[in-house]
Formats: sequence, C-alpha cells, structure tokens
Amino acid sequence: MIPALFLATACSGESADSEENKPKPSGKSAQSAQEKESAEAKRLGALDTPALEKVVLTGRVAGFDAKKIAKAEVEAGRGMKADRKECQPLASLIGGFTHIAPVATAHRSLQGLKATDATVGSMWLASHSEQNATRVMDELGAAVTACPKGFKTLGLTYGKVEKLPAPKLGDQAVAYRITGDIGKQKMPMTYTVVRGGGVIAAFYGVNMLDPNHAAIPEAVVKAQLDRL
Repeated sequence: MIPALFLATACSGESADSEENKPKPSGKSAQSAQEKESAEAKRLGALDTPALEKVVLTGRVAGFDAKKIAKAEVEAGRGMKADRKECQPLASLIGGFTHIAPVATAHRSLQGLKATDATVGSMWLASHSEQNATRVMDELGAAVTACPKGFKTLGLTYGKVEKLPAPKLGDQAVAYRITGDIGKQKMPMTYTVVRGGGVIAAFYGVNMLDPNHAAIPEAVVKAQLDRL
C-alpha cells in the first residue's frame, strides 16, 4: 500500500537525504529535463518543481513536522490503476498523484510533534493549469460519489469510500475516508484535497488508535494554502 510507504517515512524520520549515495543523472540531462518542465509550466501558467519546493510546507508547522520524501518512494505510487474507471481519481491519490498528469509535484511526510498525537500521514502539491486543476477536483468529487463500495488497485481492496465535510478553504475542497482491507485488518485513511488556483494540495492522514481523528488538521491545510 503506497500510503504505508509514506507512513513508514513519517515514522522513521527518513528524508530524501537517504538518496545521497545513489547514482544521480548527469548535470546536463537533469538541467535539460528541468528546462523542459519549466517551459511547459510557463506555457500553462503553472508552477514548476523549484517553485513548488519554495512554497511547500517544510519543517515544523501547526504541530506537525513536514519532511521531504525520497524520490524512489514517491515514484513507487505513480501510475496506480483502479479496476473501475470512475474510481481512478481515488486510486491515483492513494499513489500520491493526481489522475490528470501534473506539471510538477512536491511531496512531504507529516508527523505530529506531540507523542500523544497518533495521527501521521503525508501531503503533496500538484501543479496544473487552472483548467486542469478544476477538472481534477470535479472528477475527484464525482469519484467519491460514484464509488461508495470502493475499488481495487494493485491487487489491494479498498472496500468503502465515505464523503466527509470539506474545509471551507481554497477555491474547491473535497474530503473523504477510504477503508483499505489489509488481510483481516481494516485501515481507514482520510484525505483532504484543496485547490488553490492551479495547485492541488492533498493531505493523507491515518490514526490507528482513533480513525475518527485521522484527518490532517485544518490548521496544517490552511498553513499550506497561505503559502501558495
């Protein structure tokens, strides 16, 4: 389960620094890829990766610690496919991406600073044209309505999808709970997804002690939106 990767990252305190000993692309190829992305972002009026990294939450914010996630863990969730087309927006977000390909993304793990806070998770920003960002939110909302009995992806079953009250933040917001079936165990996962212009800010939270308090607090969501 991809969120479990994010959860492991949050609990272990690992960061993208764990990649420092891995081979890196040559400076020329990396620069070329970034130049291509930046040109596309400019064409669409979107943010590129360097711009997202400047605004994404990092460090201690509203009682949580936001840490960069290793690229290999981020990429592990790309391309997740739901067995039902109408549920694809939900499957893609489980993997840490929007179902419409973004121009750029920036991911963070989230862990509460208080030992008594059992809520952990992750968040990410996905940059789009404003038209595509609006479409992401519209289709995500439709998926929550269309998939109450869940779906399957990568052989995993998500047996229940429940709509939750969305925060009154940003230009659009959707909140919901997905229950994953891990053997005989049920794992409720809460998502809060907000659009600010062409940027989608998605927050994933889990609380194994109290699923009703699994959502990443609104104060964290607001802190991120205030930076966009």
